[in-house]
Amino acid sequence: MENVIKVGLVEDDHDIRQLMSFLINGSPGYVCEQAFESCEKAIEAFETNCPDIVLMDIDLPGMSGIEGVRVLKEKLPDLNIVMLTVHEDDEAVFDSLCAGAVGYLVKGLPPIQLLQAIKETFEGGAPMSSAIARKVILSFQPNLPSPLSDREKEVLQMLCGGENYKTIAERLYISTNTVKAHIKNIYTKLNVNTRAEVVSKAIRQKLIR
Repeated sequence: MENVIKVGLVEDDHDIRQLMSFLINGSPGYVCEQAFESCEKAIEAFETNCPDIVLMDIDLPGMSGIEGVRVLKEKLPDLNIVMLTVHEDDEAVFDSLCAGAVGYLVKGLPPIQLLQAIKETFEGGAPMSSAIARKVILSFQPNLPSPLSDREKEVLQMLCGGENYKTIAERLYISTNTVKAHIKNIYTKLNVNTRAEVVSKAIRQKLIR
């Protein structure tokens, strides 16, 4: 079994999991000895028998693929994890890469391309689209100009820290209506609609310290 790439698979869809396992095991130079329907089972197994490459579905029952990446990278920092997704531009793909995945593959990829992508990853590559790659690069640029005013940055910092409107108003010596106006402007400038979205975007774009 010299020079065989050992692939671990985490996919909750039984048919897809079986199909990919058969494809990998039926291709010279590749083997899939471990295939699981959940991150919880995969993490336990990979700790004792670590594959060369892990193909990880994003949408999984229980622990998500994104959280699975974080846990595996903490336990096995050198493990190469590639995400499996239906949509190339899914924001979850970006979050997965930031968590430590090295690339992504679209489900339904022609078999030859799937095998080539696995080999590319094994050899140190990172299969992903240029659009996703650009997002990742921009996320690590700390000096991007902020669209927010200094006051809006203060409000955003407190908002991300879990403060409510009343507390923010008291700390900044302004009215709650003024706080609401600032937050409305922040949401508009960052193109978000909820607190969860604004916190996520603020962290990714390094708009808060």
